[in-house]
Amino acid sequence: GYAHSANALRAVYEAAAARGVKFFLGEDIGKVTELIYSPTNKKQVTGVRTGNGKIYPCKLAVVAIGAAASTLVPEAGGQVVAKSWSLGHVKLTDEETSMLRGIPVTYARDLGFYFEPDPKTNLLKICPMGGGYINTDPKSGVSYPPATLQESEGVLPAEDEKRMRRLLRESLPQFADRPFVEKKLCWFADTSDSEFIIDFVPETEGSVVLCSGDSGHLFKMLPIVGDWVFTLLKERKQGVDRWRWKGDKKKSGKWEGDVSWRLGETREFEEIRPAPAPKL
Repeated sequence: GYAHSANALRAVYEAAAARGVKFFLGEDIGKVTELIYSPTNKKQVTGVRTGNGKIYPCKLAVVAIGAAASTLVPEAGGQVVAKSWSLGHVKLTDEETSMLRGIPVTYARDLGFYFEPDPKTNLLKICPMGGGYINTDPKSGVSYPPATLQESEGVLPAEDEKRMRRLLRESLPQFADRPFVEKKLCWFADTSDSEFIIDFVPETEGSVVLCSGDSGHLFKMLPIVGDWVFTLLKERKQGVDRWRWKGDKKKSGKWEGDVSWRLGETREFEEIRPAPAPKL
């Protein structure tokens, strides 16, 4: 199936704000840099610190920050890694977008997938498959997303572009030679079994919940996943066994073949990172 993720998230934001939920956005007041624990009970969270140094007190912290999960919950580093896949777009005309309106999602496991173009932008999004790219920190051995969004912009490895070209040649040959635009890496919180983690973090006395491990396919559950989170918070118990805290299993993130749709070798981001532009 297909849904417009940006519009869906915007709708959730507006609905929550209308019900009184407060949002703090931006690098200074909106970026949580640290969970604060009680000085007398190191297991109980007491607040969160944001980029401007301000501390917001709390008794419960729900960490749902995707690929950056391990930056706030280091204990998750052995089971959740930041992993990315590339994507690109083909710019269409109004007529071409209209022609592809309502097409089914097209998925070729060895190559990639695409779905109907966005009628507002006339962009056809294409996502190649592969082992993905990790960004391993040499000190901790944990993969974290790059520090800035700009580092992931304009990145389309040659092997991924080759898959995308073949996918177009075999399914939409009229676009096979059209240039790719808005190329980038999309970072996920990946797990070895591709299952999510929606559970209390052990040894935090029920004060920290981790919602992570999207593994690139959680968005399809946007309308219903909140029910499981609500149940977890209300009943203080995990309702879905497969989404429990997994423990320290495979730290490297190179678990090709463990899940059927992961094909190819997992590579380090440094191997494909574009060279910095020369300074004038």
